[in-house]
Amino acid sequence: MPQSLAKIYIHLVFSARNRERVLADEDRLDLHAYMGGILKGMDCMPIEINSEPDHVHGLFMLGRTVTVSEVVAGLKKSATDWLRARSPRYAVFHWQSGYGVFSVSQSAVETVRNYIRNQREHHRGKPFEGEYRAMLEKHGMEYDERYVWE
Repeated sequence: MPQSLAKIYIHLVFSARNRERVLADEDRLDLHAYMGGILKGMDCMPIEINSEPDHVHGLFMLGRTVTVSEVVAGLKKSATDWLRARSPRYAVFHWQSGYGVFSVSQSAVETVRNYIRNQREHHRGKPFEGEYRAMLEKHGMEYDERYVWE
C-alpha cells in the first residue's frame, strides 16, 4: 500500500506590527492555546508556543498537505480575529507582514522547545531585534534590514 509520510519540524517567529508591545500577560496563555488549536485544525501538531508582548514563537510539525505560507496566514488571521474579539485594546491590532521560518532537526526539537519556553528569561538580556538577527545569521539567511521589520 503506498504511503505519503512527512515529519517536518518548523520554528516560526513573527511579531506585532512595528514590534509594539501590546500582547498582555493575562491574554498570552489563552492565545497560545488558541493558536495550538488553529494549528491542529490545519493538521499541524503544535509542540510549543510562547510569546512576549511584541512577538510569538511557535514550534510545530508541518502537516503533510499544507504549505508554510498557508499555515502562517491562517494562524495570523485567526489570532488577530481572536485578539480583537477578546478585548477593545486589540481593536486595531495587526501582526507584521513578514515572518521567519526555520527548519528544526529531530535532534534539536527539545533544545528549540526549551528556548521557546524560556522566552521571558531570554529577553531580559536581549531585545527581539537582536534575537531575530542572530537567528537569521545562525541559519545563514540573507535579509535586507530595510524590510525585515515590516
